Amino acid sequence: MTIATHTYASRKARTNTLIAMMHAWQDTWSKRRAYMRTVDELSALSDRELADLGITRSAIKQTAQSAVEITRR
Repeated sequence: MTIATHTYASRKARTNTLIAMMHAWQDTWSKRRAYMRTVDELSALSDRELADLGITRSAIKQTAQSAVEITRR
């Protein structure tokens, strides 16, 4: 009986670890998609539109990263 209980607990721990890894991967993937979408949208703006937002073209990636970090907290 001890072996069966130990095996069940071990299998459950592995399952929980796998589920946690899948959630972490899903979160990372969602952040990456949001970052890429933000970069694409900002890159499509003209220099004048970016200036109206207070963003330079060279700061698009940094701005997108900051936006993703703020929205995911």
